[in-house]
Amino acid sequence: MLSTIAAAALPILVVTLALGGVAKLATVGREASPGALARLGPAVLMPERFARPAMIACALVEFALAAGLLVVDHPVARWLPAAFFAMATYVLWDLRRRRPDVGCGCFGDVSDTPVGLRSIGRAAALTAMAALAGAEGVTGLPHVTAETAPWIGGGVVLLLACSPEIDGVVSRLRHRAPCEQRPMPPGRALSRLRASAAWRTHAGSLLTEEPSDMWRELCWRFFVFPTQGDAEVVFAVRLSGRRSDVRAVVVGADGRVAAADDPGDASLRESTPVSA
Repeated sequence: MLSTIAAAALPILVVTLALGGVAKLATVGREASPGALARLGPAVLMPERFARPAMIACALVEFALAAGLLVVDHPVARWLPAAFFAMATYVLWDLRRRRPDVGCGCFGDVSDTPVGLRSIGRAAALTAMAALAGAEGVTGLPHVTAETAPWIGGGVVLLLACSPEIDGVVSRLRHRAPCEQRPMPPGRALSRLRASAAWRTHAGSLLTEEPSDMWRELCWRFFVFPTQGDAEVVFAVRLSGRRSDVRAVVVGADGRVAAADDPGDASLRESTPVSA
């Protein structure tokens, strides 16, 4: 039975390590407020200038440990994750005692809830899983079988129950801000535009691929592109939903709408300034 549990623990360990590394790198890559990284995990115990390198280093270690479990058939590769999670358990316990106001940073800025017994319990559970996998000599690509599937499900449920991040995700879903208040970088809206049928319709007549002007109104972002004949094409990209609604009008040199993709829709005309 122990070998079956160890085999079930392997994919949980690999996925957890990989997700932790990806989340940390994503947090480092995002534009955060000054000092935001220094309020996550053990970085609070070191100078702020080391917060970013420390998070990157931790992410790389997690990737290396996950890769070692998958491709390296050696006791060191199997026991290093157990040592890593054991150290994490101690660090979280010490962090809760010394700085109870900061998050563990286990999954980047998603783990901004102050360290509690749930976070410590999750690290301890992962330590036990890694130690069992090391003791049983489990390594290589995991295979889900009828014997391991229930144990994998049980392990996932246990980790989710010990994850305070779930509370934050549920709270955000239940109290999600309306589209008008949700931030969206202009680059993402521009990517949606360039993948749309409206862009393909007008792309051949545009003089440049970069907009000459852009602005946002409520749930729409507008892009202006110069086109032939001293005219401009104004695109409107709706920011809500996975499949964006993209509309376009051609504005002549006199400021009047020369053509619209949807003549029956007046919203784009009303939002298009005369000097667009």
